[in-house]
Amino acid sequence: MTTTTLAVLVPLLPLLGSAAGLLLGRTAPGFVRPLAVLPTLTSLVLAALLAARQGGDQAVDAATELAPTGSVPVELALHIDGFAALVAVLVGLVASCVQIYSTGYLRDDPRYPSYAALVSLFTSAMLLVVYSGDLIVLLVGWEVMGICSYFLVGHYWETPEARAASLKAFLVTKLGDVPFLIGLFALATDAGSFRISRVLAAVASGSLEHPTVIALLLLAGVAGKSAQFPLHTWLPDAMAGPTPVSALIHAATMVAAGVYFIARLLPVFEASQAAMVVLAFMAAVTMAGSGLAALAQDDIKRVLAYSTIGQLGYMTGALAVGDRGAAVFHLLSHGAFKALLFLAAGVIIHAAGTNSLAAMSRMGKLRDRVPDAYWTMTVALLALAAIPPFSGFFSKEAVLGAAEHVIGGHTDHAPTVAGWIVLVSGLVTALLTAAYAMRLWLLAFRGRGTEAPDHGRQPLTMTVVLWVLAIPSLALGGFFFRVLPDWFDGRDLGPTLTTSVLGTGVALVGGILTYGAWRHTTALAARFPLGAVAAHPEGDAGLVEAEAIASHRPAYGDIAYAPDPADPGRLLLGPLHRHAAAGFHLDAVYSALFVRPVQAAASLVRFLDREVVETYVRGAGALPRWLGAAVRRAQTGNVQTYVSALLAGTVVLAVAAVLVATGA
Repeated sequence: MTTTTLAVLVPLLPLLGSAAGLLLGRTAPGFVRPLAVLPTLTSLVLAALLAARQGGDQAVDAATELAPTGSVPVELALHIDGFAALVAVLVGLVASCVQIYSTGYLRDDPRYPSYAALVSLFTSAMLLVVYSGDLIVLLVGWEVMGICSYFLVGHYWETPEARAASLKAFLVTKLGDVPFLIGLFALATDAGSFRISRVLAAVASGSLEHPTVIALLLLAGVAGKSAQFPLHTWLPDAMAGPTPVSALIHAATMVAAGVYFIARLLPVFEASQAAMVVLAFMAAVTMAGSGLAALAQDDIKRVLAYSTIGQLGYMTGALAVGDRGAAVFHLLSHGAFKALLFLAAGVIIHAAGTNSLAAMSRMGKLRDRVPDAYWTMTVALLALAAIPPFSGFFSKEAVLGAAEHVIGGHTDHAPTVAGWIVLVSGLVTALLTAAYAMRLWLLAFRGRGTEAPDHGRQPLTMTVVLWVLAIPSLALGGFFFRVLPDWFDGRDLGPTLTTSVLGTGVALVGGILTYGAWRHTTALAARFPLGAVAAHPEGDAGLVEAEAIASHRPAYGDIAYAPDPADPGRLLLGPLHRHAAAGFHLDAVYSALFVRPVQAAASLVRFLDREVVETYVRGAGALPRWLGAAVRRAQTGNVQTYVSALLAGTVVLAVAAVLVATGA
């Protein structure tokens, strides 16, 4: 089988599995699970085989004209280099794990066939983005992911939270996609082609006439898709969807697409120093703000959502200092441990008998009940906190090392100020990341919440997936930082002494401070016992989650809880806690700046339509109606009346004629 054929089959198989799953979902439900798992798993195997063949050597290019346009052609093109080959393997791995996990997590969900089909379509769209060598074809996958996220986030559409979250995710990402589309057309106009290889050749020859404008337009779409400031507000609310969907969106699709897009077109952004500074500033605000917000959340999935936003900030920070190897390295390691974190959170949600909404303060005594989730999530949290030798340490140090490299003047791909912005914000975020990772671990596994009824052991398909993902979370970084330079741009991705000491030091400080705050608050909170809870009927994790969202209460009872005084985040953040918990009120700001003015304008238009335009329309219809009514009164049906009127009219005409003649 040729390399091109393999590359075509990788995104095609999940697409075919999605179509078959939708067609057979009602008529042959027994085929739904195999059609969900097998095509995605086969796609993973083919992607791994393709990566082995590519081996970091010369990129694989193939193209055929898709649609003649009369000017800039659109081509069905493939461009597979080391970046694309490895990212495709990550997408296939996470998607396969999510599909396998979902067979247990949503085993009793009546809408599982459509859910599985959408996950397969989501996977196919992301693989299309990864392998595409043409910007228009890439845009197709980009937009298909957007509509899939709308349906998957709104899977529990009976609940207002899920409906609002899906609509918000769609609208906010579309807000970024409008300038993104304009930027793509402007880029193709300057370069004379939508082919990525030709665009990069045009950049190298200095043919771009408006690099800053193009880069900023493209950044708007990236900010929306990859949940970067200021278009990040949709991602925490998207936690209203099923937990496996969160794992897929956060680890390998959707939010990873924006980072991958910049990595693919990094020379376009490097052509504008202003764009690189804007990218660095966007990354810095995203990292620090999301770290503070994560430290204040009580919802376990919202903590992980803000964590994803911050880790994506690290990736965009690496791109801002011109090192796409470090960015994609962190993308790969983050994909493994973030998928593990979300899927382990799903196991915890099931075991605790509560949805993630305001759940951590109610969790307790879960370590012995879910040992698989406990040990694997501990590994993932250590990787997230960048503690050596876990994978997150090596990839995060690659980012900080790239920033230090720019500060030292060893590269001219990015301005020095961008290096300082990324390095300082990266170190601050490392402290915050370790703090909220420690807080999550303490509240989830050593919390003082009342023990919920035991729902029994989780399905084997859920727990096995956790251990599969724990392997790359533990070993990926130490192995890949030596191998990846040959696949990427040849730049050294190994940790440097300065950033390793600083990064690990601040991470340890963050963890120790959080543990000390937890010990202090736990001692104080011992005087405030939590109430008892009622039993919740046994059910699968997906239904427990849906019922909890629908009822606005813990799935195991209707006891109203005050905030847990043993939460160390409150002590660490102090008066900032309330604002951080609300995401620094960005939704309120957007509501005041955009939503309310649009609603006011809509109200004005409705008033003008009803009271002004319709008044003229009603008037135009009333006049003929009145004339008709007047004429109708003359139609009595009496012949004598008609003859009398005729004679009277004749007399009037005769008199008028005489008067006219006399006057003449």
